[in-house]
Parts: sequence; structure tokens; C-alpha cells
Amino acid sequence: MEIKKVTKAVIPAAGLGTRMLPIARAVPKEMLPIVDRPAISYLVEEAAKSGITDILIITGRGKGAIEDYFDYSPEYEEKLRESGKEELISSLRAICRGVNITFMRQLETKGLGHAVLRAEAFAAGEPFAVLYGDDVIFSEKPVVSQLMEIYQKTGLGVLGVKQVSDELIMKYCTLDAKPFSDNVYTVSDMIEKPKRDQIITNFAVLGRVILPSDIFEILRETPPGAGGEIQLTDAMRVLARRDGMMALDFEGVRYDMGSKLGFLIANVEQAAKNPEFGERFKDFLKEFVSKLT
Repeated sequence: MEIKKVTKAVIPAAGLGTRMLPIARAVPKEMLPIVDRPAISYLVEEAAKSGITDILIITGRGKGAIEDYFDYSPEYEEKLRESGKEELISSLRAICRGVNITFMRQLETKGLGHAVLRAEAFAAGEPFAVLYGDDVIFSEKPVVSQLMEIYQKTGLGVLGVKQVSDELIMKYCTLDAKPFSDNVYTVSDMIEKPKRDQIITNFAVLGRVILPSDIFEILRETPPGAGGEIQLTDAMRVLARRDGMMALDFEGVRYDMGSKLGFLIANVEQAAKNPEFGERFKDFLKEFVSKLT
């Protein structure tokens, strides 16, 4: 059987972002910046660098700023022309080019599984990547591209995973993952938000998966799970038990942009690496920390 190339990606970005209140009431959490770029722009860039040609961003009420960001900005372009900074216009327009981006609303916030189910017509029977809106990952090779390599070899759904603490695994999910080769594992079961005595391994799905189109028929039959929401993990559990799935302990540093601490860590670490002002920022940090001790 021919294994289709993955060219589509879905970015669910409809969540309310309650962990980021009060700012999330006015600014979509996906638009919160890492230095000078909104978090969601890094997800789009990762997908594009992986060879994705079409992206569906699933939004909700109050998320119009996301669509605006991926549109042209005539007002800014005119101001740049007046200021003699026309060379910056191409960089602004580059945000909107390179990949086809469409938007769809999740009319009710019924969970990640419900959001992904909205993408069935977009997927059109093809495999697709899902990049969780809260998870920004910096890596030499895009994580989506890393997962694609496993999918092309096996034709099975692929999970991007990392080992986390017991405390975090109970907030995420636990996998029945067995070694396959190097940092690749076979997955035959998983549990969303397990209790301590339900932890199978400390591998958890962190922000990236590639799924076959079969997931939609499963999602349509998936009842509400943890939190009263339709959980993508519950549907993937059915897929793992039925067909098997693969997992990759991916290369990269992941930031949880849905949490205040994750947001702060991402900005400090990436600002320190910034080629324009990173050295000055590190000098500031050293001086600031020295005053605290």
C-alpha cells in the first residue's frame, strides 16, 4: 500500500487559555509573544519548513487577531514607506506567504478532539499533522519533519513524546510505549490524565502528532472524557489499540506557552540567544540576579 505524503497540518487554537488569565481575556494566548513574534507564528514556520503546504488554524470567538497577523498590513507598509524603511515590507509580507493558511471556528469549546474533528473536510482523506497551539518547540530539525520520517516508513500514526515527571504525566497522558529503535517506540495504549496508579510510562505526548484520516471516524464515536471534553487522546487510544501507533522522543526544546511560567522561560531563553541584543540581555540578567542573592 502506498503511503501518502503528509502535506496538511491542523493547528487547534480555540481554547480559552484560562491558565493565562487575566491577559487571555483580551489577547489570544496563541498571540502572546516570544520576544517579538507571536507563539503561533513559530508553529506555522515549523510546519512550512517541514514541507507542509496547507494549514488549517481552528479558532474561536475573540481570536480575530490570529487571522489579522497572517494578513497583509497596508497601514504598516505605508508608514514604512514614509519612513524610508521599505526593505522591512518584504519581511512583513513573508509572514503571509510560503504556505496556504485557512481558518475555521470551533463554535463550541468541547475539547481538542472536537476541534480536530472540525478538520475532516480539510484533511480530505489524507494523513495530517497536528501542532498543539500551546506548544512551541525549538529544534535544529523541525519536529513535524522528524515525525514525518517515521510515518513514511511505517504508515502508522506518530506521536511526538518526551519523558516527564509523575506530577506532569497526571496532567497530560501516559503511554504504553515499548522500544523499537533508538528513540522510536511502538505504542499500544494510552490514558489521558491518569491517576498515579494508572501511570504506564512517563512518556507523554507533547504538542505534535501525525494522524491517518481514520481518526475522524473514531472521533465521531468518542464520548466526552476528562473534563467533560472530547479528548483527542481517547480517540488515539482506540487507534493505538486497533492498529498500533509509533512514538518519537523528538529532538528539541518545548515550551508550554499556555502557562505563565512556560511563557516567561521561553522569552528569557530566546532573548538570551537573540543575535541583536542577546549579549546585552545576558549582562542584564547577571546583574539582576546578583542583586537578588
